[in-house]
Amino acid sequence: MKRSLKIALHSWAVTTLLILASLVAIYLRNGMVGLNLFIQEWPLSNLAVTLASTSLTWILAGLLLYLLANERINKDNLLLIAGFFLVMFVYLQILRERFRYGDYHYYLEAATALANGQPLPDTYLYLPLWGTLLRFLVPLGDQGVMITLWLVNVIALAAFYFLLVRVLERYNFSHHLAIVVTVLFLLINTPLMRTLGFIQVNLMTMDLILLSILLFPKNTFLSALALALAVHLKTSPAAIVLAFVLTFNWRWMFWFGVSFLAIGLFPVAMHGVDIYLQFLNNTVALTQIPDTNFHDTSFDSFLRFLNPFFGIPIEITRLMVLGAKVLLLIATLYTMAQNVFAKSFSKDDRLLNAAPALFVFMTLGSPIVWDHHGIFTTLAFLLMLKRIQSPTHWMIFLAAYFFEFMLPSFDFFPWSYGRLVAPMVVLWLMYATRKNEEPSPFITSANQWLTKIG
Repeated sequence: MKRSLKIALHSWAVTTLLILASLVAIYLRNGMVGLNLFIQEWPLSNLAVTLASTSLTWILAGLLLYLLANERINKDNLLLIAGFFLVMFVYLQILRERFRYGDYHYYLEAATALANGQPLPDTYLYLPLWGTLLRFLVPLGDQGVMITLWLVNVIALAAFYFLLVRVLERYNFSHHLAIVVTVLFLLINTPLMRTLGFIQVNLMTMDLILLSILLFPKNTFLSALALALAVHLKTSPAAIVLAFVLTFNWRWMFWFGVSFLAIGLFPVAMHGVDIYLQFLNNTVALTQIPDTNFHDTSFDSFLRFLNPFFGIPIEITRLMVLGAKVLLLIATLYTMAQNVFAKSFSKDDRLLNAAPALFVFMTLGSPIVWDHHGIFTTLAFLLMLKRIQSPTHWMIFLAAYFFEFMLPSFDFFPWSYGRLVAPMVVLWLMYATRKNEEPSPFITSANQWLTKIG
């Protein structure tokens, strides 16, 4: 078997070299015209994405052959590696079939404006760091920027797989159970699909948050730096800072403050202080939107829909939105405090007990919550698998999970707002199960089953 795998690996390597050599030879002889003779672009395909997904699939196949041929896969890492390749192969095939991408256009517009010395467009709703970094990619053009960010997202997906497994283990999931939960979660996941389909920054943001949790408290500097970067990418992760503050680790707080300011000074050095005023203006303008969108599952969007239906003045609606978010914040902080006091998620780590509830407010506290933002509730949902014991609670949880992660995106009121209700349901379940001492029957049964097959 080992000899056959070695032959397969060598065949893969020789084939790869022949392909590269032929491309070089064709280009040197006929230039791009010659290469175009060997490439066809299907009408409903994007050539750059097709080539990238095919190349990555081929590289992953070679990596798998290398691991097998060199006996790097054993009973201890078999499930982890198998899950990784399964997730990556599936998503590379799915992404290959998509030929239109969305949100990167907003990033590119902002980066192009900055490169040309113009103010940020009102469609750019992030702190200036992302646009400032992307201005260096502007010379690549629309297609070049798109495929670069596409590749970054694929790498972020690979990182997310391993980081999520490790974070679940940090929450005392067994190694095998953490892998199985992660694989099943990733394979059927509407917010993840939307994130990848729109080339959003959500996965990079989540990677940084998970990395920050994993690095704490052993490396306070890198942990703080990771979360500071996450906040500069998306703003909303600022809610998670409170979980770290509650640990009273002054070194972490010092490094977070220094990192946040240092990162924030980079756009200032490139474009001046005014770039932050532009960001604030765009954020304020976002709260003044008068209409609704069924893919925006925020309090703002939901309550704005009621305006024309009930004849509510827009000023009153904005007060209702503010009131709803204040109530959500109070509920989040109270639930977080209860989880910390009861040590619901961890017996010896305040950060791990405080964080889950804050992910709910991080998601729903924003003035706009697209369906792909549901990826930020990952830990809030998955950690409940440890907590739930009552059959009634299980049914409520599964309904919320279905609305958040399994139901495709669509445009029908009021069902679209299932993604508004679902995180709040999970927040309530965190409170309702806060004093459960015994592990969930799901955890016990799953661990027993995995032990038998392992």
